[in-house]
Amino acid sequence: MRHLLLASALIAAVATAEPSLGPQPLPLPPPPPAAADVAYPGTLTLHVDATDLDHRVLHVRETIPVAPGALTLLYPAWVPGGHTPRNFVDKLAGLTVRAGGKRVEWVRDPVVVHAFRIEVPRGAAALDLSFDILTPTDAKQGRVTMTNEIVDLQWLTAFLYPAGYFTRRIAVDASLTLPTGWGFGTALEAAATMGATTRFKSVKLDTLADSPVFAGTNFRQVVLDDGPRPVRLDIVADRAGQLAIPDAQVAQFKALVAQADLLFGSRHYDHYDALLAVSDTLGGIGLEHHRSSENGTRADYLTAWDRTASDHSLIAHEYTHSWNGKFRRAADSWTADFNTPMRNSLLWVYEGQTQFWGVVLAARAGLTTAAQARDTLALTAATYAARPGRAWRSLADTTNDPITANRRPQPWDSLQRSQDYYSEGLLVWLDADTLIRERSGGKRALDDFARAFFGIDDGSVVERTYGFEDIVAGLNAVEPYDWATFLRARLEGHAGAPLDGIARGGYRLAWSDAPTDYQKGSDTVAKRTDLTWSLGLVVDTKDATLSNVQWDGPASKAGLSVGAQLIAVNGAPYTADLLLDAVRAARIKATPITLIVKAGDRLGSVSIDWRGGLRYPRLERVEDSPARLDDLLAPRALTSR
Repeated sequence: MRHLLLASALIAAVATAEPSLGPQPLPLPPPPPAAADVAYPGTLTLHVDATDLDHRVLHVRETIPVAPGALTLLYPAWVPGGHTPRNFVDKLAGLTVRAGGKRVEWVRDPVVVHAFRIEVPRGAAALDLSFDILTPTDAKQGRVTMTNEIVDLQWLTAFLYPAGYFTRRIAVDASLTLPTGWGFGTALEAAATMGATTRFKSVKLDTLADSPVFAGTNFRQVVLDDGPRPVRLDIVADRAGQLAIPDAQVAQFKALVAQADLLFGSRHYDHYDALLAVSDTLGGIGLEHHRSSENGTRADYLTAWDRTASDHSLIAHEYTHSWNGKFRRAADSWTADFNTPMRNSLLWVYEGQTQFWGVVLAARAGLTTAAQARDTLALTAATYAARPGRAWRSLADTTNDPITANRRPQPWDSLQRSQDYYSEGLLVWLDADTLIRERSGGKRALDDFARAFFGIDDGSVVERTYGFEDIVAGLNAVEPYDWATFLRARLEGHAGAPLDGIARGGYRLAWSDAPTDYQKGSDTVAKRTDLTWSLGLVVDTKDATLSNVQWDGPASKAGLSVGAQLIAVNGAPYTADLLLDAVRAARIKATPITLIVKAGDRLGSVSIDWRGGLRYPRLERVEDSPARLDDLLAPRALTSR
């Protein structure tokens, strides 16, 4: 037997050594130079002309100091805060490179398509680049960033930079030309203004990329804190009347700044600009930066405040990121340049805990009521309690979603799971907060962790990175416990949704046959009829198509999927009210609901056997239990800084 085994091994080795038939792969070309922590020799100059509103094109001129020889220029790929390589190079057009007035040819790297290889000629001391950035003219092409009234300039889309250097070691002088008479907000500081062109003070390239500009013909700046490190709200709008912001709302935004001070006990910026676009034509956005944030929402956000409560925590969330995500950042998310891949394993802290504090700070500041915050938690808890994808995919694995799905809509997000590290992450941190409160007899809370972990080094703008072990150590410093096991069970397990924080907070998830006022407003803003917890579907009110179908829910079992259009309900032409009435009637009559549905170019009849009536989530107070959730949401006593 031993001889047979040796003979078999020898035959296998010989067979492996023999060349196979067919072609062999070509070797890959060398990658672009890796970023090194050394200063780039010289200062880049960059000018962006944002006046071509008819074509929605940014015209860019850039000068890069160089030495003769091989040079690789990179167009940024990875978007900090986006957690994904979504800065698509296809929007760059007309790239022309010159040295001393003579054209220099470039060649795109055949593998790294964001890289452009250039042979700098002898005697050349600088390269002059000209190119255009073609922004979307329709939402089908991507997020609209230029309209006739507003420009959202993300510098990250409008420059090339030399490979081989940390972006914090590359200096740049930037300038911007806007349409005459426009105002703008940005974290950058102006050095000089001549006509419609503003030249900004020299900064490092990473700071420029982290300092977008909101500009518009209708612009207003509201000072939220005029202290030595001021905070401003910079608003652009489709129409001048949409800039109106009542004093009561200004007071709430000011309270947000004050409540964040009380929470973190520090500021990691010399000034902060919350950029806010209220527009029905500019694409919506919520993107964090160290000294600013991009917040884009509906045009009546300020003027119809009572109807937009579902968006009231937007600025609170992005403002929190100045501490969590920008100043303190997961070590595997921090990269030396914009073309090194990010790793997202700690997004449940970066985004999940920020989602938690966004809801909490909005309530403490009065941007939302405590009841609205509880309604937010009820919707979140109900969503993840009924998430079939939890059975196969861990919360930790969803941190890969920005890369694997690139934040695109998914046909079965309840099964596939999407960016669940946000809101399920919120529930994990609510669980941790109430556990700390319970174990400490109410003496400590997650507030103490936030102040000790994110609030260090007041005034410093130098990023501090962290890992899983640092999170565990920080929690243990607040309340000794087996936090590693606590977190891993919730991040890596497949048990029920993490709802202990709600129970420990003094509430339970309950159900009603009518939505809360908060959900009504949210559904109105989103233009949907949400029957997730009854029929297992959501209907778009604009065209009666299904925008979501719950996997293995009644609608799914009946054969419905996203994109199908409802034509009739129980023989009558579809309306949202008729569908709601049918769900109510089915509970009493105990008969299925019959729908006529158009899927693609086919019409068909579908029968949904659901007799549970309408179901909407809410939180219900558990009497004689500590109201820890109420304590969490209550405003902290204000003191002067």
